[in-house]
Amino acid sequence: MNRIIAIVGPTAVGKSALAIQLALTLGGEIVSADSRQVYRYMDIGTAKPSREDCAKVPHHLIDIINPDADFTLATYQELAFEVIEDIQHRGKSVFLVGGSGLYVRAVTGGLNIPKVVPDPELRHKFEERAAREGYQVLYSELQKADPAAAEKIDPRNVRRVIRALEVCLTAGVPFSQLKKSSPRVSAITLGLTTARDNLYSRIDSRVDQMIERGLVDEVKWLLDRGYSPELPAMSGLGYKQIVAYLKGETSLDEAIQRTKYETHRFARSQYAWFRPKDAHIHWFDINEEPLESIRDLITQSANDIDSSKH
Repeated sequence: MNRIIAIVGPTAVGKSALAIQLALTLGGEIVSADSRQVYRYMDIGTAKPSREDCAKVPHHLIDIINPDADFTLATYQELAFEVIEDIQHRGKSVFLVGGSGLYVRAVTGGLNIPKVVPDPELRHKFEERAAREGYQVLYSELQKADPAAAEKIDPRNVRRVIRALEVCLTAGVPFSQLKKSSPRVSAITLGLTTARDNLYSRIDSRVDQMIERGLVDEVKWLLDRGYSPELPAMSGLGYKQIVAYLKGETSLDEAIQRTKYETHRFARSQYAWFRPKDAHIHWFDINEEPLESIRDLITQSANDIDSSKH
């Protein structure tokens, strides 16, 4: 496969908007690297691109499974490579866009991911332990089994902790120690960033817009159709907090503020994946209107590839 362009960075920094601008200019299509946008019916809380945006530029790996379906990293990787190959076969540029660091790395990092099928019985045992003894117990186990993975997982994210333990036990090797091969794609990675206060302001505005657009009704619709609040899909930012509100466990204002706070924390954790000092990432401050500089970088990169072929 030829070179792809990956656009990474924290949530709400403007990755999707930039990708659409570049795709329109350079004749490309967008491949989502977002672990939540794969779910159908969950549009507002996952900040999916609008119908208008999708009409302008084709988007892939969005709305591909129901909220109660299992979806693994290995499945995502396989689908992503299929889509990328198809896009490039049609002579289009590929923009891999998203804030899920593991999804981006699955495509660009040459990871050999074991196809570990979810084990409902094992997961249930872990969930019972977490409920009975507290999430710290499972996290402590993960720290022993795979300290490198534990470092990048929030202890309170029980679903991810359980999945990491499941991979360790089933594959017999910590995820962080998976063997790597030569990446199947060559990627030029663009990172978007901004001052922390500005990022938090953008996050807060996005959450307010989600509420205005009907996030509460979206969550209620999902619950009314039998999608359990215990599903991994429903544990996402915004959904979990609104479920608590609908259950009468908190006020709407408290749910909104909690969503903002948790999203701030999530944005900080994203920098653990997309480190500002990473030499492989070309970082751009969104306040400096970097579109022209990014276009120049992509054009120069394409010219370098063409030169190397002659």
